Amino acid sequence: MNLRRARGLAAVAVALVAAAGLAACADDGGSGAGATTLRLGYFPNITHAPALIGVHDKIYEKHLGGVRLETTTFNAGPAAIEAMLADAIDATYIGPNPAINGWAQSRGDLLRIIAGATSGGAGLVVKPSITSPHDLRGKKIATPQLGNTQDVALRHWLTGLGFATDRAGGGDVHVVPTPNAEIITGFADNALDGAWVPEPHLSRLILEQGAKLLLDEKTLWPGGAFVTTHLIVSRKFLDRNPGVVTSLLKGHLEAVELAASGTAAARRSANDQLAALTGKGLKDNVVDASFANLTFTVDPVAASLDACAKHAEEVGLLKPVELAGIYVLDPLNAVLRGAGKPEVSAGILAP
Repeated sequence: MNLRRARGLAAVAVALVAAAGLAACADDGGSGAGATTLRLGYFPNITHAPALIGVHDKIYEKHLGGVRLETTTFNAGPAAIEAMLADAIDATYIGPNPAINGWAQSRGDLLRIIAGATSGGAGLVVKPSITSPHDLRGKKIATPQLGNTQDVALRHWLTGLGFATDRAGGGDVHVVPTPNAEIITGFADNALDGAWVPEPHLSRLILEQGAKLLLDEKTLWPGGAFVTTHLIVSRKFLDRNPGVVTSLLKGHLEAVELAASGTAAARRSANDQLAALTGKGLKDNVVDASFANLTFTVDPVAASLDACAKHAEEVGLLKPVELAGIYVLDPLNAVLRGAGKPEVSAGILAP
């Protein structure tokens, strides 16, 4: 073999090794540079209607192009944060308090909030025999999971009324963390006296189980606006894959606008996706009531996040934490500008 041919073969070999290395980096399950997969989490709740619609109508795939979408569903936020900590997902729709907990647990390293999704749509429903908050003493009230957004909201509200609670379900009012799907059964079997839940479980309890709304959480917030669901992304994934995150945000914006339109097609898409996840869709009156009780917006309602953190601190579920930097809204605002829409702000929690 002559020297020129030997050098040529060596160069080809080096190129092949380099190409193989690049391919290995690209096909890394969505956690590294050049990710070819985005692993997205969301919940089978109408408060996650943008995600339900986005997945059902394949909106994300349209914007992600060649990046493959993998989805995982969760009952409540703490489980989604555990998945992100384990590097099992790259992004997820989630409530405020679990996001705050994930931020605090990782000392600000785990996640960034990149967009709002939903405001409102949660509250306390009870048995008809309970006519005032004072009747809650000694009663069993469910929340989706210890430390989730509704759990914190209930405990903070009860503390303001002078009721004591604890993590074990003791105290003046027995707070019983229960998966959403089991709350309906527990209420029907009289094992629960009430529940602080998000949609559609709130409307289901009222319309299907004869519960009554004792407190709409909107009444506790200025202007009735508070974050129920926002979109977070792993900090590492955001740093390594800004283009993929921008594509996700384009799909998110389209899905939020469809949810906000409240059209029959949008409601049907959300319900069909719920049926695919749970095996059974919701009744039309439940879907209609749930959508009417929610505001879908990419605005993160950042002021309410700071209040959520303080509420968790006050009930002993969170140590004091600095949230400045938890929002990264520049990618979203770039997408909004490109679509000719108003930008959003992180307020005092801007980096």
